[in-house]
Amino acid sequence: MKSWITCVVSFVSLLSVGWVCSAESRKPNVLLIAIDDLNDWVGFLKGHPQVKTPHMDQLAKRGMVFANAHCAAPLCCPSRVAIFSGQQPFRTGIYTNGPNIRKLHPNKVLLPKYFARHGYRTLGTGKLLHHRSPELYHEHFGTEQRWSPFSGRRDVEYSPDDLRRKRIDPRHTIRLGDREVVLPLNGMPSDRNPEGPAGESFDWGPFDVADDQMGDSKIATWAIEHLKRESGQPFFLAVGFYRPHIPLWTPRSYFDLYPESSTILPEVLKTDLDDLANVARRWATEPATAGAHPTVIQHQQWNAAVAAYLACVTFVDAQVGRLLEALDRSPHADDTVIVLFSDHGWHLGEKQHWGKWTGWERATRVPLVIVAPRNAGPTYRAGSICSQPVGLIDLYPTLIEVCGLPAKSDLDGQSLVASLKDPARKTEPELSTFDYQNYSIRDARWRLILYRNGNEELYDHDADPHEWRNLASDGRYTDIRRRLANGFPKSAAASLER
Repeated sequence: MKSWITCVVSFVSLLSVGWVCSAESRKPNVLLIAIDDLNDWVGFLKGHPQVKTPHMDQLAKRGMVFANAHCAAPLCCPSRVAIFSGQQPFRTGIYTNGPNIRKLHPNKVLLPKYFARHGYRTLGTGKLLHHRSPELYHEHFGTEQRWSPFSGRRDVEYSPDDLRRKRIDPRHTIRLGDREVVLPLNGMPSDRNPEGPAGESFDWGPFDVADDQMGDSKIATWAIEHLKRESGQPFFLAVGFYRPHIPLWTPRSYFDLYPESSTILPEVLKTDLDDLANVARRWATEPATAGAHPTVIQHQQWNAAVAAYLACVTFVDAQVGRLLEALDRSPHADDTVIVLFSDHGWHLGEKQHWGKWTGWERATRVPLVIVAPRNAGPTYRAGSICSQPVGLIDLYPTLIEVCGLPAKSDLDGQSLVASLKDPARKTEPELSTFDYQNYSIRDARWRLILYRNGNEELYDHDADPHEWRNLASDGRYTDIRRRLANGFPKSAAASLER
């Protein structure tokens, strides 16, 4: 009797998207795939004409692509905290990479813990939260793997901590073929980076190793081994890949796919920053997360950096492919919900910026695909595209609804179940926060950016998809600005920098 009641509850919650369970079935499994720093340069979003992502493209054909999806914050820690807590940065007070959500808000029930409390076996590997989180999963393979090849430690001569500790010259020599070029790691000091030019390695290049020597391959292998096993209870398996996060290192075979000489660069406008306020120009040109655009141009490294990013995207696509192939061959092939997303976008010279942490489209837009189980039923429309604005903040309520778990009242996002039924259904504008009291909001056509000092930018994506023309000072668009501004928070939690 109890199992029948459970199934009815699941049936009611899933009926709107055609995900129907039988009396003998249990709640669906969840495979959550997170990718770090991946912008729209994937085949199914047509973000770059040369990118090769066959496995993610095939996954997109199996589910729904949310083509206007955005992160809650275009930086690793606050974005992931928002996903796993279901709450916006202006509520948690976590705006940067330093704070640890589990230490600052120990009573918040993060997404895996919520599933565990409702009968799920939870597993996690790779980069999920910005800080390690083994206590959130019954089984967890957690180690620092971004500095691949994998060895259980950072395989570089120095790390950002080493730079601060030793106060060595913060430059790095990259080697591409027979050339050596010295690049600054992180630009000059600024109000966003007061410690100066210390940061993550803005570096790239091929390794003469097999795929299985790279950290992301180890992550996929760990997850694959768990997918092969029978499970007496539904599982929530989260897999976090590091690439294409810098440093852009992969096996040489992926670099061979993108010859530097024929790499197509992002389309840019030389006068792009002319109509921006000084605060916006600083966000664009002060390299808080990667290299400085003038340095890249001076040393003729733009093509090389873009090719390296594309190589890393294709490498992580291959790992996603291994994971999906294993799922399809596993006992769980028919009853697993798949969600694939990136935590935020990444600039590669657009707005003269390298990195993330801006309020523009390139930093906030992310790939997002949701795939129903194979046994979902014939009414689910695979291969659909939703162009309405949605956010990663919506994943928590979406997953608990599609899995038939009780609703949670303190979540900021909205379940996407209705959009899975009708991709043309209108949604609310989507908010992103970049540092304390800096906001960017996106609807189906417009983007409005508000800086802490009151400066604004307005872009019409129908006419200006590159966001080259700031319309904020044009009186013809006052009503649009006011409407979008209603979506900005009236107050914000203080920044928790510890």
